[in-house]
Amino acid sequence: MSELRTPYFLVDENKLVENLRILRSVMDDTGCKILLAQKAFSMYYAYPLISSYLCGSTASGLYEARLGNEKFGGETHVFSPAYREDEFDEILKYADHIVFNSVNQVNKFANAARSAGKSVGLRVNPECSTQEGHAIYDPCAPGSRLGCTLDNFNEDILPQLDGLHFHTLCEQNSDDLEATAAVFEQKFGKYLYDMKWVNFGGGHHITRKDYDIDRLKKVIVHFKEKYGVEVYLEPGEAVVLNAGYLYTRVLEIVHNGMDIAVLDSSAACHMPDVIEMPYTPPLTGAGKPGEKKYDYRLGGPTCLAGDVIGDYSFDGELHEGDTLVFEDMALYTMVKTNTFNGMALPAIAYRKADGEVAVVKEFGYEEFFRRLS
Repeated sequence: MSELRTPYFLVDENKLVENLRILRSVMDDTGCKILLAQKAFSMYYAYPLISSYLCGSTASGLYEARLGNEKFGGETHVFSPAYREDEFDEILKYADHIVFNSVNQVNKFANAARSAGKSVGLRVNPECSTQEGHAIYDPCAPGSRLGCTLDNFNEDILPQLDGLHFHTLCEQNSDDLEATAAVFEQKFGKYLYDMKWVNFGGGHHITRKDYDIDRLKKVIVHFKEKYGVEVYLEPGEAVVLNAGYLYTRVLEIVHNGMDIAVLDSSAACHMPDVIEMPYTPPLTGAGKPGEKKYDYRLGGPTCLAGDVIGDYSFDGELHEGDTLVFEDMALYTMVKTNTFNGMALPAIAYRKADGEVAVVKEFGYEEFFRRLS
């Protein structure tokens, strides 16, 4: 890959297939349906492969729905906290399932969706927080706008509904799903007997090494057998977990009470979750501060003082021109990149199963220019 200018993303097909085989085995063993959450990964170059394992895709609005329908195939599910009237008819062209966020949205749009032959659902909020330290990603946090609480639920809309949807997890194990599902059943389970499906949402880290898949299967089978419904899951991260990399280069070493390496990749522009989550991404060959001989803070080239990726240690000194490789960079990176400060977007590459690397997309000044006027 020496001919490709850093920074660039690289998605590894073999690692992608490892994840997809795990997800496929869950479907085969339980009869559930698993969908790709495009909000985490929308690299449609890989959709032919992913769609050969999964049942469809999920979308958060019109553009993702169109992409999923046209490039992924299978089932296309859409959820939005509030739909725009001027987009809804077009969404109906692409979606199979339409999930609403409130009783009011059901009353406003469900008739049109059902007339178009779409399956209609309601996202509910079981008000069961199982996350620690990531309130920004907790749909059950106090004051959340996501999902209809039991207090706001109106049984009058039941004839309009084919299913219920709950999404409360983020990078979590199946014990949290089990706990949430129990509360969901207590509050809303009685309605499932007359429905066709239930959707467990996303946030399931199914392909993580310590994930309890047997517990997940138990929860799925329980719902299928007790209520006679189709069970959907819509993971995003689990599909591409550990299957992507971001290659970057050291531009400069500066000193201010510590050694600081300025890279040609930016947390703010190329991996915003590092700042939003926040978290420190894994880096090939590096350790935590103090673990190895040489400590460095790694930062981006923008003017944002907080454009810091994290502190790491290395066996040897870093030098201008060194290439560094961040790991687990397929999820919530490419879908969130931006051109703040006029930063170039990283190129996108794909390593095929036989080792051949294809350059999928390169970006230049035009991507920055065309967005602004």
